[in-house]
Amino acid sequence: IDLVLELTDPQPGETIYDPACGSGGFLLKSTLYLKNKGKEHRNLKLFGQELKVFTTSVARINMLMHGIDEFTLTSGNTIDKPEILDNDEIKQFDVVMSNPEFTITNWNQAKFTNDPYGRNILGTPPQGNGDYAFQQHILKSINPGGGRSVTVLPHGVLFRDSEQEMRKSMIQQDLIESVIGLGKSLFFGSTMECCLVICRNYKPTDRKGKILFVDAKKEIRLERSEAILERQHIEKIIKAYRNYDEIEYFSRIVSNNEIISKNNSNLSIQLYVDVEEQEDDQSLQ
Repeated sequence: IDLVLELTDPQPGETIYDPACGSGGFLLKSTLYLKNKGKEHRNLKLFGQELKVFTTSVARINMLMHGIDEFTLTSGNTIDKPEILDNDEIKQFDVVMSNPEFTITNWNQAKFTNDPYGRNILGTPPQGNGDYAFQQHILKSINPGGGRSVTVLPHGVLFRDSEQEMRKSMIQQDLIESVIGLGKSLFFGSTMECCLVICRNYKPTDRKGKILFVDAKKEIRLERSEAILERQHIEKIIKAYRNYDEIEYFSRIVSNNEIISKNNSNLSIQLYVDVEEQEDDQSLQ
């Protein structure tokens, strides 16, 4: 959560949204993030939707226990029936961050094909895999100016053939600012290797037409079956992202044209960031 917060860098007075908010972790931590930096945190406006009514109730309790009263939390299937609207349109936010359930199947593909909220901006995902339905909902939810999003997604969204055209459209629209590859077991509810996809509707001039790829799979500490992202790992990733740096065996900036023309819109990080070869310590006698 700390890494996602630092990537989005919420500011006082901004609106924060999580369309799969669970017990409210991202929303709650946004407030604590500003508080710990000595910034005004009480004027954040927090919004979230969660599928399960019980979990939404837990999120509300978490907010109240921490003295937060400026929040809107609703229950329901975000893809089939988004609840947080503005004049019957998808409400837009300064910051959207989410860790939706991976590879969802309980959504209505037919309805999304002719989505009344206009979220089908990249295409229609396969019924058995709604990752890009969530991602398109998130893209529709970003403020057109300074809005930004970070989504935790399974690595498959970067290369699966069934989603190639949607990836291509997202690249052509210049929506992706960075793709960060992470190791396994870092996020609650999944042991799968995951990635962070960072998007903006309006990218800074020096970042237009390109994507920063970061291979951070090794930036973890393994403790039994648990993977832990320590402060030193977070700082290395954040520094590369904020400076938009190329670091050997860690990060590389690639033009949208190269990704589309040379690699058929494949966003697999290993296509762009070289892997450091491990030296063999054993020598032949």
